[in-house]
Amino acid sequence: MKALSLSFLLASLLVLSSFTQKDIDLTGAWVVEVETDMGSGSPSFVLKQTGENITGTYNGSLGESQVKGTLKGDVLHLEFEIQGNKITYDGKATQDEISGTVDLAGMAKGTFKGKRK
Repeated sequence: MKALSLSFLLASLLVLSSFTQKDIDLTGAWVVEVETDMGSGSPSFVLKQTGENITGTYNGSLGESQVKGTLKGDVLHLEFEIQGNKITYDGKATQDEISGTVDLAGMAKGTFKGKRK
């Protein structure tokens, strides 16, 4: 009887945790504040998420580009190229905020924080 009660309790906890854990969906428009050792900027992203895969567009002081990336749990990776230079954003995400580090093709590094538009 105790084993059955314990099994039921564990199964119930798993079901409840699946209801409280929400998947993050970054689909939509984002405004990002970037600070690097070469200056700062406020680019925008329009992202579309399908499962863990992200596609979209970047528009900022570096120009415009197609973006690709991933979101695995809350771990975010975005990348795109401007004039053959690879730009990467790596960090964490919640439903309405993103933040982390940015690498501008090895020429500058810094941080970013973004919010949904």
